[in-house]
Amino acid sequence: MENPFNQINKPLKEVPAELKGKVMHDIAMAKLFMELAELFSYNLGYIIDSVTSKRE
Repeated sequence: MENPFNQINKPLKEVPAELKGKVMHDIAMAKLFMELAELFSYNLGYIIDSVTSKRE
């Protein structure tokens, strides 16, 4: 079995453009979903906090 750590010092290989484009698209979609989830979760948390703090 070949030692994978021997490849650390070798120069990096160029990634194909179509693969790089697909990965960048997937990252952009994941970022969009994270931002949408953050938007709704923070607003919901603020609403719950403000409602409970105004109750007596």
